[in-house]
Amino acid sequence: MITREIRLTAPVTGTPTLDHFAVAETEVDGEVLVRTDRIGLAATYLELMRADCTIPVPAWRPGQRVGVAVVGTVVRSDSPDLRVGDLVQSMTGWSEYSAGPADSYLRLDREAFADPGHHLGQGPTAYYGMAEVAGVGEGDVVFVSGAAGGVGSLAGQIAKCLGAARVIGSAGSAAKVDWLVNELGYDAAFDYHDGSTAERLAELAPDGISVFFDVVGGEQYRGALRAARPGARFALCGSLSSQLGDAADRFPRPDRAAAEAAGVELRPFSCHHTPDQVAAWRAHFGGWPAEGRFVYPQTVVEAGIDDVPRAFLSLLGGAYRGNVSVRLS
Repeated sequence: MITREIRLTAPVTGTPTLDHFAVAETEVDGEVLVRTDRIGLAATYLELMRADCTIPVPAWRPGQRVGVAVVGTVVRSDSPDLRVGDLVQSMTGWSEYSAGPADSYLRLDREAFADPGHHLGQGPTAYYGMAEVAGVGEGDVVFVSGAAGGVGSLAGQIAKCLGAARVIGSAGSAAKVDWLVNELGYDAAFDYHDGSTAERLAELAPDGISVFFDVVGGEQYRGALRAARPGARFALCGSLSSQLGDAADRFPRPDRAAAEAAGVELRPFSCHHTPDQVAAWRAHFGGWPAEGRFVYPQTVVEAGIDDVPRAFLSLLGGAYRGNVSVRLS
């Protein structure tokens, strides 16, 4: 079968543009044929498009299909393990159809979540980072940077569910700040364009923070360090503030000497979504929304395969909130 897919045209240096992507036709054939219904998008994909990629997985090369997690429907199967109509998840990327061995697709329960896009969310990263790495518990005062993004919008709510006394978030616009407080249950939030992070945290957490969940780095990391109580735990998940720089700039090393002087524990981590991490997240996500304690934040973009790169660039530009996926039309 002939399908269309999105390929990388050249390694990204600096800011990506539409010229880095091309639509191509290719033939797919295999034991199972799957129509792609939903494509997950995440800012971390940008790193895999770079020649100097620092993530310990193979970067995408020019001419290769890009993208990672998708959800789709089986339309043909020669395997007893998958039937036509089954909902499946795979790592087949940005294409209209994919094909391959049955064991390369994970069959999903259509009744597990209200929307199939929930399978593509960043819940395992947020839960592992907040519950296991930061060890959030009763009475903690938590600051989440990049709180309106896919990870941050979940992490703050997870902290509340785990007993945090106060959760504060940062975001890039007044509308996102309102969304965090009025819809996601953050106790307070601020636009990081409005004054320094240290000043805002001094107002919103006068007794200091005990946990920092960081996906941004840069000035917000330094501000959190000034606001930290002795013994505070910093779960360091990313550095979005410098993601368009050179490799050394994109992943700056935190100032460990300053952290030690402040009595702060730095706990950098990455989440590869192991089966245990996925299971831990789903076990809690299966109950919290029903209890009225949790809202799943997502943006669904309606687009054809040609427009997936444009949606990805919009995500990088901060146009969306929560976890982002494309519903292929």
